[in-house]
Amino acid sequence: MKLYLSSYRMGDKVDKLKELIGDENKAAFIPNACDGMDPEEVKHLIDRDLEDLRQAGLEPTVLDLKDYFGKCDALKHELHKYFVIWVRGGNTFVLRQAMKLSGMDTILESMWVARVNKVYGGYSAGVCVLSHSLKGIRLADDPNVKPYGEEHETIWEGLEILPYYIVPHYRSDHFESPLAEKVVQYYIDHKMLFKALHDGEVVIIK
Repeated sequence: MKLYLSSYRMGDKVDKLKELIGDENKAAFIPNACDGMDPEEVKHLIDRDLEDLRQAGLEPTVLDLKDYFGKCDALKHELHKYFVIWVRGGNTFVLRQAMKLSGMDTILESMWVARVNKVYGGYSAGVCVLSHSLKGIRLADDPNVKPYGEEHETIWEGLEILPYYIVPHYRSDHFESPLAEKVVQYYIDHKMLFKALHDGEVVIIK
């Protein structure tokens, strides 16, 4: 599995993304990091992201993980229809909970270990969730947001796909940029390996 990890939206290396996907342009769009936000605002954000993906030459289909809570096998079957899995930003803890309840976390981990020929792409929360721990990102995202029910404990473990942490929106024209400074300082104080990305920057792992 190849990774296209952006700080914000598509980033400035869309040409490289096109090289990664070749003629395989079917994409599953995962919006769940926005669960818990105002529905009207979310609709606008999803429409914008879908248009971004279309402009990049992809054919995106919205895949709501809530439809697969407790149905890991069905989700695994559905994901195999797509070459690109694109996970948008929002709240990292909400996204992590949705991945846990649907089984997407174990599916992605298995795909990564097996080097399945797919591309995982995304930005902000969709990138932060790949690290070892979510403890640092709590300084930017509220870990107490529970759109799927208060009975679900906050998950502090990431997917452990990346060997370092990514801090999006670093010193950028983004409302979370001041919070990114705090996350960076947390990683420095705890001597944790990280990469801070300005909006527009992208990490590509082939």
